[in-house]
Amino acid sequence: MTMQYNITTVTEVILLGSQYFYSIKNFFFFLMLLTYCVTVCGNLLIILVVSYSRSLHSPMYFFLTQLSFSDILLTTTIVPNLLHIVLHEGSSVSFIGCLTQFYCFSATESIECLLLTVMSYDRYQAICNPLHYTSVINFTFCVKSIFLSWVFVFFVILIISVTISHLEFCGPNIIDHFFCDRDPILELSCTDTFIVKMESDLIAVPLVICPFIVIIISYVYIILTILKIPSMTGRQKTFSTCSSHLVVVSLYYGSLISIYLFPNMINAKKILSLFYNVVTPLLNPIIYSLRNKDIKQALERMLQKIHKEIHAC
Repeated sequence: MTMQYNITTVTEVILLGSQYFYSIKNFFFFLMLLTYCVTVCGNLLIILVVSYSRSLHSPMYFFLTQLSFSDILLTTTIVPNLLHIVLHEGSSVSFIGCLTQFYCFSATESIECLLLTVMSYDRYQAICNPLHYTSVINFTFCVKSIFLSWVFVFFVILIISVTISHLEFCGPNIIDHFFCDRDPILELSCTDTFIVKMESDLIAVPLVICPFIVIIISYVYIILTILKIPSMTGRQKTFSTCSSHLVVVSLYYGSLISIYLFPNMINAKKILSLFYNVVTPLLNPIIYSLRNKDIKQALERMLQKIHKEIHAC
């Protein structure tokens, strides 16, 4: 006797979001909308201020504009669809759209890891090797490092996305999350996902683990160099040049590591995912603008010039 099985291919995915926010969905919707608007405006302002002020045309601020650009991409990948999910208590998206969101989200997350690493290396050279800083961290290095980072990330994440697309998805089609992350997508597959998980673990080494190690080593040398400075004022002034970056790294990697500490706590993972996908891009421009005297001065000069031009008209 020959038995024929009908396999239904998943073409649409339903994102549930979180039922805990449904009771306050209007408040949560406007909170996320406000956060998104402030995030985009704040990061755009950083890019404009650095581009406008010639005094900020240095490698450190060039990398900062790239970080702001990636923050805009990251929050734009997640928040607009999140708003739709919250407002309608769930949302449907095509499976191709879900994979596209996973690709964009993973790529921007990974590029932030590499950007933070390059920025830590920049601070290491500026503090530990100041005499060779201009020869090592020059325009060519900045452009090459950013270009290679983007190319490497988009190529590597493409490998995972293509591998996932070749899996069989025959139901269910419900994801209990705000966006299409790797694990929720793999839970929908009715075939073995070992290869995808192995690829992800291997790729995490050059994209997450190695950058984190480089950052730690850089700051070990930075702290040792700062401690050798005889005056307290000199130590404070030197440390202030990298304090904003250190705070951003702590927030980003702190939330990222916390997700892996709670692998089975779905609600905890949702909240932590919201933090490093929504809150961290919001805090980055605030941290750099409030803790950076050069950016505040450049912003004041730009606003004064705009004010004068308005009055002249």
